[in-house]
Parts: sequence; C-alpha cells; structure tokens
Amino acid sequence: MVKGFIASAVALGALLVAAPALAQNAPLRIGVLTDEAGPYADSAGPGSILAAEMAAADFGGTVKGRKIEIVHADTQNKPDVAAGIARRWFDTEGVAAIVDLPVTPIAAAVQQLAKEKNRSVLITASATSDFTAKWCSPVSTHWADDSHALAAGTAKAISASGPKSWYFLTVDIAFGAALQRDATEVIEATGGKVLGASKHPVNAPDFSSLLLQAQNSGAQEIGLASVGGDLVNEIKQAHEFGIGKDGKQSLIAFLVYIQDINALGLNTAQGLNVTSGFYWDQNDKARDFSKRFFEKRKMMPSKDHALIYTAVKHYLQGVDKAGTDEAVAVNKAMRAAPVDYFGRPATVRGDGRVLFDLTLYRVKKPAESKAPWDYYEKVRDIPAAEAFLPANPSCTN
Repeated sequence: MVKGFIASAVALGALLVAAPALAQNAPLRIGVLTDEAGPYADSAGPGSILAAEMAAADFGGTVKGRKIEIVHADTQNKPDVAAGIARRWFDTEGVAAIVDLPVTPIAAAVQQLAKEKNRSVLITASATSDFTAKWCSPVSTHWADDSHALAAGTAKAISASGPKSWYFLTVDIAFGAALQRDATEVIEATGGKVLGASKHPVNAPDFSSLLLQAQNSGAQEIGLASVGGDLVNEIKQAHEFGIGKDGKQSLIAFLVYIQDINALGLNTAQGLNVTSGFYWDQNDKARDFSKRFFEKRKMMPSKDHALIYTAVKHYLQGVDKAGTDEAVAVNKAMRAAPVDYFGRPATVRGDGRVLFDLTLYRVKKPAESKAPWDYYEKVRDIPAAEAFLPANPSCTN
C-alpha cells in the first residue's frame, strides 16, 4: 500500500511538473473577431483573417517553440454576440489575443472583457479616440486611424482656405458621435460653424430625407460621419440628387476605405478627401504586401487589413521578447519596441495609442487613374503630433 501511495505521488508530481511545459507548448492562438458577411465585410471580414494569417506566416509560423494559430468568428455586428465569442475563446479555447473589432460597441465590450481576463486586444478597425482617451487598458492597443486623427486631417484641411459652415449626417453609434465631436472641435477652432446634424442607424436603407435636410440647411460642407456600406450609399444617393454639382455644397467623408472608393467608382468618388495611415501604393513595402494580398483576395488591402498585419506581427514580437503570452508583460514589450508600419515609423504610447504620421489624399478623376485601384493622389502628410490627442495622464501604463 505504501509502495502504491509512493508510485501515485511520483506520478502526480510528474504530471504537475509536466503541466507548465504542456501549456507552454500549446499553440498560441490569435482570434480575428470581425464582420464576415455584413456591411464591413469588404474593409474587414475575410481580408482581416487573411492579413492575420499572412502576419503569422511571415513571422515564421511559431513563437518560442509554439505554433501560431489564427482563429476567427463573425460578430454579426452585435456586441452581445462578440462578447460571448470572446469569453468562450478566453475561457475555454486558449485564445491569447483578439484583433480587428469593427464597430465601437463591440470593440468596447471586448476591450473590457480582455482587461478582466488578462488577455491582449488589438483594436484595428473601431476608430473612436475614446479607446485611449477614456477607456485605456494595460492589455489593449489602439491601431486604427482614430476619430480625432481623421477629423484633424480632413476637417482641418477643408478649413485651411477659411471658415466653413457644416451639416453632419452621423451614424448613431459611439464612433459617429466621437467623429462628429472631434470634427466639430477642429471646425470651431478654425472659425467655422456646425449648423445641424441628423443621425441614422447602422445599415440604413435610405438616406434621401437626411440628405435633403443637409441640402436645405445651406451648409457649405456636408460631413458624412458614417462608414462602410452606409457611407457608400450616402454618397451614391447624394450624387443622384445632384448635391455638390452646383459648387455650393461639398460632401466630406472622414472614415473612408479604399473598398468604398472601388464600390463608388471614380466618376462618383472623384474629388473626395481621404485621410489614411496606409495606401497600397505609398511605397515598395506597401506594394509588396498588397500584391501578395491581392493574389488571394482579388482586391487591394484596406487600412484595417494593413493594420492587422502590422499589429499581429508586433504582438508576436512582444510575445517573443516577453517570453510569455501573459497580457501585461506582452503589452509592456509592445510599448517598448518601435513599430514598422510598412516603412512608416510608429510607436506604441503608454496608454496603448499607436502613433504614426497620416496622409491626406484626394481621390483622382477617372482620367488621372492609370490602372485598377490607382485611386489616390497625395495632398500632404499629417504629423502624428497633429493627428492624435495627447495622452491622458491617468491612462499611461
């Protein structure tokens, strides 16, 4: 009986010793939580999954002897669905980090859950500046061109020739409110005035009444604080109504993806101002990545896809440097290391805000485009210090 007890104790001890080793050798799983079939499926969706897979492959497929696995799920653009998936991934499926997260309520829910579960979250799609200004977390990094950066780029450029009057069409989610707020600050600081605003739900079926309100306001600029399919439909319907053709009013879009321009066509989109941290034709590194991406998806990558690729590689470097996937340790390593954003230097601030220069582009006229997806002409660079809000002292980690 004593021999049996000793043998059992030895076996139990061996299991206890082996457990950490088994855990350490388990795959490192990164979850892409995205809109796979809804209004953001082109700018995110399957392309987001591909970008994460490309990053894992380019990193070498393993980190610290662990195979890198990319898993994915569809949020259905519902915060409760996204939070349920994230909770399952964290609790039972060994997912160490989540990336992408279109739509602010979804990203906010997952960011909070990741903080509670001590897992990493890389927000590349949702753009409200509140993710670092108010909701910062030691396990979260915000990569998207945020609402303040977009407003600083586009609204400031429009206001450079003198004060303007504005009317906003705003998607009724936190992102829309943040973008209108941030743009309004820039507009009013330059002597401009906001005459009014109308809200619409996500995936709205018709914008005709809202566009007529904007037209009747007499505002010089109609600011479209919308995104994805909503933005495309707003611009198409405005074009049908002839808004902007008389030169008295202009349509100003803020969060624009290259897929939106492709869907609109240059006849409709020409002349739009676009602020972005990434364009597929900006340099050789961007062109190389975009060519490989195009071979798989038959479209050029959005800035979200480019950010996912960059964020996942930087996260994997953080895991390698920290020697663990423990979220706080990895995020400290990420904050300490420089980021290569396709040849554009970037850093991760203590509050998790990723800082980089942006560029203001103008959408080309059809005659100016020399090839498919040749849509943007550079207007000017926007320094990171001009684009992003200063750090909230209570949010530096």
